Amino acid sequence: MKTLTIFYDPRCGLCAKFRVWLEAQPKRVAVEFLDYDSAEALRRFSDSLVLGAERDVVVLADDGRWWQGSAAWLTCLWTTVQYRDWSFRLAAPVFQPFVKKAVHLLSENRLTISRLMKLRTDAELATAIRSLPVAKCKNGVCHV
Repeated sequence: MKTLTIFYDPRCGLCAKFRVWLEAQPKRVAVEFLDYDSAEALRRFSDSLVLGAERDVVVLADDGRWWQGSAAWLTCLWTTVQYRDWSFRLAAPVFQPFVKKAVHLLSENRLTISRLMKLRTDAELATAIRSLPVAKCKNGVCHV
């Protein structure tokens, strides 16, 4: 396995923040993010909507294996250099009930959490950037 595709919801602020965090982490495996209901997602993994990717993250490996829910979150941790050991530890049977509950709570409440924490989606950030006033520059010094 060389690449993992993470099917996520770019309309969710928490999901967008997780993407930024994971992309910044040093990784042992390449990771790409794909909007779960995009045409490309359907082409590459046509069952993603049936599997409930709109409610829970789905991770697809380039060798055809896939994970969903708590297993997908642990797979995301597994890709990182710093948190790989945590992925193994949290995958232990003693922690599975806790991990499943935590992931379920996050997944079920991700939009509410995003709103409460004022986490912006990719589209909201793009809109905010486009709405910034044009800078007026004179002599190499810009003022807004």
